[in-house]
Amino acid sequence: MKKEKNKNHANSSDKKVIKFKTSFESKNLIHTKKLRTLLIVIIVIFLLLISRIGFLQFVQGNTLKEKAYQQQTINQIISPKRGNIYDSTGKAIAIGAQVDTITINPTKIVKSNDADTKDYKEKVAKGLSDIFALDYNEVLEKVNSKTKVETIIKKVEQEKVEQLKQWMEENKITIGINIDEDTKRYYPYGSIASHIIGFCGSDNQGLSGIEAKWESILTGTPGKIVSSKGSDQQEIPNAEETYISAENGSDLTLTLDLNIQTIVEKYLKQAVEDNQCENGGNVIAMNPKTGDILAMASYPNYDLNSPYTPNSTLSKIYDTLSTQEKSNALFEMWSNKSVGETYEPGSTFKVITASVALEENITSSDIANDFYCQGYEEVADYQISCWSKNPHGVQTLRKSLCNSCNPAFIQLGKRIGAPTLYKYYNAFGLFNSTNSSLYGEQTSLFQSLDKVGPVELATMSFGQRLNVTPLQMISAIACVANDGILMQPRIVKEITNTDTGTVSEMPITQVRQVISKQTSKEVKSLMESVVTNGSGRHAAVSGYSIGGKTGTSEPPIGKEEDGYVASYVAISPIEDTQIVLLLTLYKPEGKNGHQGGQVAGPVVSQMLSEILPYLGIPANENPANVTNTNNFLTVPDVRNKTVTEAEKILKNAGFTTKTYVNGDPNTILVEDQTPKPGNLLPKESIIVLYGQGSSIATSVTVPDLKGMNASQASNTLKTKNLNINIEGAGVVISQDYAKDEQVQEGTIIKVTLKQALTEAH
Repeated sequence: MKKEKNKNHANSSDKKVIKFKTSFESKNLIHTKKLRTLLIVIIVIFLLLISRIGFLQFVQGNTLKEKAYQQQTINQIISPKRGNIYDSTGKAIAIGAQVDTITINPTKIVKSNDADTKDYKEKVAKGLSDIFALDYNEVLEKVNSKTKVETIIKKVEQEKVEQLKQWMEENKITIGINIDEDTKRYYPYGSIASHIIGFCGSDNQGLSGIEAKWESILTGTPGKIVSSKGSDQQEIPNAEETYISAENGSDLTLTLDLNIQTIVEKYLKQAVEDNQCENGGNVIAMNPKTGDILAMASYPNYDLNSPYTPNSTLSKIYDTLSTQEKSNALFEMWSNKSVGETYEPGSTFKVITASVALEENITSSDIANDFYCQGYEEVADYQISCWSKNPHGVQTLRKSLCNSCNPAFIQLGKRIGAPTLYKYYNAFGLFNSTNSSLYGEQTSLFQSLDKVGPVELATMSFGQRLNVTPLQMISAIACVANDGILMQPRIVKEITNTDTGTVSEMPITQVRQVISKQTSKEVKSLMESVVTNGSGRHAAVSGYSIGGKTGTSEPPIGKEEDGYVASYVAISPIEDTQIVLLLTLYKPEGKNGHQGGQVAGPVVSQMLSEILPYLGIPANENPANVTNTNNFLTVPDVRNKTVTEAEKILKNAGFTTKTYVNGDPNTILVEDQTPKPGNLLPKESIIVLYGQGSSIATSVTVPDLKGMNASQASNTLKTKNLNINIEGAGVVISQDYAKDEQVQEGTIIKVTLKQALTEAH
């Protein structure tokens, strides 16, 4: 039984054993294949992380370092002060006025709850809009902005800033509204010299004129304060700061003289309006010895303190223009005609043609029957007329220039030839920019030499069908007036470093010798004849020697709407020229016509009548009342000095000498001199010295001076070792020593001049 029972138990146990025909996989164990896959994934991820770390460290390391630096630092920019601009007499014509910029931090304009915050923001918007006369809704939009900083208004005057401060104090507002120091460009003289000075934009960057051309000198270099900030983007108190100071802009001193500038602008405006010059006018005054621009103006001008406001001329049509047309019109209003536009110079250019002819010995000033005018000149298949309806007949070069005779200069140009003319045009600087450092300077338009035929040669000989800028033209005439030496125009005289006080003077630059001193002297004499006995008589100034040339250029065929250009160029004084002045009037249509002599000549006379005395140049009418100046010198007493010592004293004083001495000039004393001490004479007048024991010569014959201009009379007397005393202006009508009278060398011959009347062109 027992065995059976065990047997049954065994059978029962066997029944509990379960046998599977498929392989067994436990859920509690990781399969080898999955383990391998997982390991590979981990390795790949690890490699990617290593690669990313390497990329960030070695490739983007510097960039990220810079970003971290920016996030951890505060850079406060210190704006440099823009340099001032002064005229040559020290008057400030462009300065930085203290203003402020008002900004807000919208996220700081808050209260404890939304309702109070809304009311508070509306209150701030109302206050700001009322104080600064701004649109309330626009200000409220900025106050409700989510940005950190919003600009409310720039360039606020101190009066408004004080009003804002008072309002903030009354309303107990201490944060959220910022007052940042700034400067605003201010022009004390408004529209005076507007085209030269130019103006700045709202960010104080020069946009036109000197302000733009000399931007790098005027603007300076910004500085900054570097400090640290925490993760909340707030500055860390007591953190170390790095201070880099700003380098302020340098001051500029211009060659412009505000007094002369005011004079020429006054008469330019009057001339443009009186002569109904539809396209305005332009004037330049220059010192030929240095190239300094003493004055330069275009009219109509504009107010530098509100440059985007149309001037009185433009405002008449401004509202009728399209947006693009308005923009173009403003740019034209800002344009400096002296350098930014070209024109046909007309007969003023005959001075250049005459200079070339005299320098090349093709003719001389006073050869009888040198030219012939029958009222026109046949050139190729064209008949080019003289401006005058009455033929001028036979003429000298002097008379041809006085008459402004086109046929005579066509004949002269043909004798010279285009290659020679072009050589001198280049030498006079007419093919290139003058390098004046003025904003927007353009250059000339000439036919290429290989395209100059007989007609082109003819027209350019009297200044038509070629285009130059007014500055190029006056520079060439100044060269003629400056003993033939071309000077580079200069507008900036000095640069002053406002941080150190160091003053750097801009150099006076001599470009080249173009014509000889003798040729220069002859051409100036010709120009004087134009004023005293020719078409330029309207530019005469009582008591002063003036040389001039008129110009009237007609519009090219097909551009008749451009109208005539009337111009006049003048130099003074003849002997020692201190100023050259060029006036250009575009499309004059008034009752005075369009001829340069009639329209521009009288205006030049008005300008010079004020400028010459201002420059300290004495009138010739009353030299006895004038102390030593640049033009008149007092004859010193050199008697009882050795002849050698006396000559040295006189030459140092500006005189020339002639001596009569028997023996050693180092030991023999001067017994007498002519003229006597105390007389006032022009520079380079002759003083005759007589040593002890020398006889006094009395055999000089006085020439006939009647009909000559001051320059001719002076030169004629110099050949005889005689001196001159001039009264009046024009041509000689009388002389105190008669023709053929015998006088002592060095004698002063007093002559009286009077204006001759001639048809003007």
